[in-house]
Amino acid sequence: MNHLLSIEDLDRAAIERICDRAAAFEEIGERDIKKVPALRGRTVLNLFYEASTRTRSSFELAAKRLSADVVNFVASGSSVDKGESLKDTVLTLSAHRPDAIVIRCPWAGGPALLPQWTDAAIVNAGDGKHEHPTQALLDVYTLRRRLGSLDGAKVWIIGDILHSRVARSGIQAFRKMGAEVTLAGPPTLLPREAESLGVEVRTTLDDLREADVVYALRMQHERMEQAFVPSLREYAAVYQVNARRLGPRQLLMHPGPVNRGVELSGDVVDSPQSLILEQVAAGVVVRMAVLYEVLAASRSEDPITEPQPA
Repeated sequence: MNHLLSIEDLDRAAIERICDRAAAFEEIGERDIKKVPALRGRTVLNLFYEASTRTRSSFELAAKRLSADVVNFVASGSSVDKGESLKDTVLTLSAHRPDAIVIRCPWAGGPALLPQWTDAAIVNAGDGKHEHPTQALLDVYTLRRRLGSLDGAKVWIIGDILHSRVARSGIQAFRKMGAEVTLAGPPTLLPREAESLGVEVRTTLDDLREADVVYALRMQHERMEQAFVPSLREYAAVYQVNARRLGPRQLLMHPGPVNRGVELSGDVVDSPQSLILEQVAAGVVVRMAVLYEVLAASRSEDPITEPQPA
C-alpha cells in the first residue's frame, strides 16, 4: 500500500491486516520505553489545514513510537496566510524530502492530488466532507476488540451525516466488515444518495433499540452554509442519545469532540457502554499500523523488536 486516501481503496483483508498489526503494536504502549525502531530514519510530515486535537496528536505519537522524525505544519501563521496554494506548499515542503505526508484539509479530494507533486506516501487525515479513513479504521479496530467480529452487527449512525466525512468512511468500512448499517437523522441532514450506499435510512430514533452499536455524530456547524435544523435545542429533543434511549446492551461511539447536551447527554458519555475513550486510545496504534503499512510493510523484518538503549 503506497498511500491511504480512501477506505474505498481497501478490501476486507487489508482492513483486517491493518487491525491485526495495530493489535500487535498495543504492547509497545505498555513498555517503559515506548518505542521501536521500525521507521528510524524516516520523516513524517503532518500537514494540517484544519484544527485537530485527537487526529494530529495521535499521528504524531504514532510516528514517534515508530522512531520516525516528525515535522508538524499548521497552515495558520504560515505562507498559506499569504496566499500560497496547496500545490506550492507541498512542493516547498517536499524539498525537505519527507517520507510520508499526513494531510488534513477542507477540500474534498485534496489528498488525492498530492502524489502528483511529491514522492512521499500520502495519508488522508480528513478532507472536507469527503472521507476520514483512519477514523473508520480505528472504529473497526475498537469494535473488533469488543465484539470479536462485525459480521451481522447492527450499527446505527446518527446525526449530521450530510456533512460528515466520518460517516462516509465509516459506512464503507463497517459494510466491508459485514455490519448492517442504518443512518438516522433529520431529513435535511441525510444525503440524498443515502439509500444507494447500501444502508437503511430512518428519520426517527423510534427503533434505536435494534442497534448493537450507536454511533453519534457532531453537528458540523463549520461546514454548514445554511440552517439545517430549527435549533440545537429542538434537535436534541428529537435526536439526542440519552439514558432513556440507549439500552443497557448497546455500545456507544462518537468520533469527538463531543457536544455534551446536544448529540449525547452527559450520562451516556460517561457510561460503561461508552467506547469514546477506547476510540481515542485506538487512534495511536491504528495510525502506527497505517504509517508502517505505507512506509515499511514490504520489508521482511519484524517491526516489533526490543527498543534500543537511549
